[in-house]
Amino acid sequence: MLGYVRLELVRVLRDVTFLIFGVAMPVVMYLIFTTLGLAPGDEKQVALFVMVSMAAYGGIGAAFNNGTGLGEDKALGWVRQLRLTPLAPATVVAGKTITGMVVVVPAIAAVLVAGRLVNHVALSPGQWVSIIALLWAGTIPFTLFGLGNGYRLTSQSAGIANFAASMGLAVVGGLWIPADRFPRWLKAISEWTPTHGYADMSWRVAFGQAPSLRSVLVLLGWLAVFGAYALYGYRRAGRAA
Repeated sequence: MLGYVRLELVRVLRDVTFLIFGVAMPVVMYLIFTTLGLAPGDEKQVALFVMVSMAAYGGIGAAFNNGTGLGEDKALGWVRQLRLTPLAPATVVAGKTITGMVVVVPAIAAVLVAGRLVNHVALSPGQWVSIIALLWAGTIPFTLFGLGNGYRLTSQSAGIANFAASMGLAVVGGLWIPADRFPRWLKAISEWTPTHGYADMSWRVAFGQAPSLRSVLVLLGWLAVFGAYALYGYRRAGRAA
């Protein structure tokens, strides 16, 4: 599996579009929200909240992007070739998930570095480490969701579906506008989304609190759902190849 992961990483890192939009876009959005004063409130708190939000958004976008090219892989026969190898379906999905966990790092790190250098966000070493770890590990469900779409859909359809899913979940999850400002019914929905659970853990750490058990359980629940979806998608794609 390590050889497979290495191959997938090389393929992803050669994608200039991903490096530009997947890494640069969250940083640009963070700077727009903070330096132009588009997010109301205390400057320090806004810089901290938006930093975590945009780092989460960057991680989610990179995670979904990992599955977008699978439609093209199917058309080129790559999925068929994988079915002929000794790799089990769960191993292939795990390999792509590991790839996704690697490629999200630049997107997350870029926003956090911008927060520290541009807005002088100050946190304890323990908070920085905890936020990085939570933002990194928490992208696994979104990687699996993107893989499921990639295995089930064509290349063009997967790209549209993954973009729509990442944007929709980011908005409803409160990454663009805090969920506290939503209508009551929308806030109730937001709290059950994977994006809110994902970002909420890091928001709490950033403001000196411990991650809530509810957010952890919500994210783990979606992890199980999206994992089953990705495995199902790979098996169906292999049979259709």
